[in-house]
Amino acid sequence: QVQLVESGGGLVQAGGSLRLSCVASGGIYSADSMGWYRQAPGKQREMVGFITQDGKIKYADSVAGRFTIFGDVAKNTEYLQMNSLTPEDTAVYTCLATDGKGGSLWGQGTQVTVSS
Repeated sequence: QVQLVESGGGLVQAGGSLRLSCVASGGIYSADSMGWYRQAPGKQREMVGFITQDGKIKYADSVAGRFTIFGDVAKNTEYLQMNSLTPEDTAVYTCLATDGKGGSLWGQGTQVTVSS
């Protein structure tokens, strides 16, 4: 049973950086793309960004210029480098893989808390 496992979340001061990791465990998912979502308390889930097998990357406007996604979609390995963090970035960050055929696989999420 393949799973996506996130790590790297934690507490950081405003202006600091964190790097989140997402790695498959128990197998390989036939991913066409992988991405990161986040959900803050009282807020809708927001797509942070995604990357395709061909390296096409898209970011939400709220994080563009501060966050960077990189990894290997075929190997189900994805990272999210987060710089210049603000309290508004506080959320549960979740990794997602999609197969391009309507299927998807979600990780368990990792908490990121940015203090002011």
